[in-house]
Amino acid sequence: MEFSERVERISISGIREVFEAASADAINLGLGQPDFPTPDHARQAAVEAIETGKADAYTGNRGTESLREAVAAKFARDQGVDVDPDEVVATAGASEALHVAMEAHVGPGDEVLVPDPGFVSYDALTKVAGAEPVPVELRDDLTLDPAAVEDAVGEDTAAFVVNSPGNPTGAVSPPADAREFARIAREHDVLCLSDEVYEHTVFDGEHRSPLEWERENVVVAGGCSKTYSMTGWRLGWVVGAPARVERMLRVHQYAQACATAASQYAAEAALTGPQDVVAEMCDTFERRRDIVVDRFDEMGLDCPRPQGAFYAMPEVPEGFVDACIDRDVVVVPGEAFGSGGEGRMRVSYATDEADLREALDRMETALATVSR
Repeated sequence: MEFSERVERISISGIREVFEAASADAINLGLGQPDFPTPDHARQAAVEAIETGKADAYTGNRGTESLREAVAAKFARDQGVDVDPDEVVATAGASEALHVAMEAHVGPGDEVLVPDPGFVSYDALTKVAGAEPVPVELRDDLTLDPAAVEDAVGEDTAAFVVNSPGNPTGAVSPPADAREFARIAREHDVLCLSDEVYEHTVFDGEHRSPLEWERENVVVAGGCSKTYSMTGWRLGWVVGAPARVERMLRVHQYAQACATAASQYAAEAALTGPQDVVAEMCDTFERRRDIVVDRFDEMGLDCPRPQGAFYAMPEVPEGFVDACIDRDVVVVPGEAFGSGGEGRMRVSYATDEADLREALDRMETALATVSR
């Protein structure tokens, strides 16, 4: 039995492996899924689309015009960037956005610079596209250093990935770094693929997109999953210059045809409706962030204080991840996100406060069983 060499180069996500192996009674701090309901106005928009028959048929390949207008309006509101609705393609979550961006821009013989540690998809999707991932080590505060990116750019570099706020780190790139990423993309004529799915979950600092300073060589992947607690709706988008969007659309139309119609109407309502739920979720995550990091500090675990998203990535002694899992606390070993994650673990605090505190108690007990 033979399989594609590209598929043989990748494996099942380490996040999913840990999750699937966990017991039903475990406290799950492994998955990046907000523990809030989807906003009611978004749900009702989907119900209306189903009941009126609007969700019964394909939409255009790019997505409905009204959704793309809502995404364009979001960029104008949040980044001060004028985006034409035709520069937007609605995708099956930000995951598909990353996939079509890679497939459209890189291939055999190309290199893609990826943050290390970084989200598991960057390495895998680079390999699926036939290119070679090149890890770029993060700073001590777990942000991506533009100077390190520029030093790694070579004659085979086709793209580099930035992710702020970051997964698995929770780090937020300063505005000056976002500007530098834009400059690097422009001056070296390589693609900057900016994963901005956590853009509205920022506690300290501010989210700035490289798209603000460079339009031709920056592609943004975003979506509703994290901002509006819509992971199951699978609705994201990819935004870029017309020539880039046209190539990404070629991949998207054969892989997906169009994003799910009902989800598109729900996403449009989420983007254009009341935004108070976004601030409420962010405030809750910030409070949990403080609980987690302060408790790690009490345990003597060094952990850069996350500025956004809902992840913490402390340094941990050998055997600690297994000790946590033995006590029914699901965490993800740092090496699942690249060699730069070795000696760390990722904790998602997208869970209710009572479970979070119980999990931290179990972690403290686990810590006493391993040598430092």
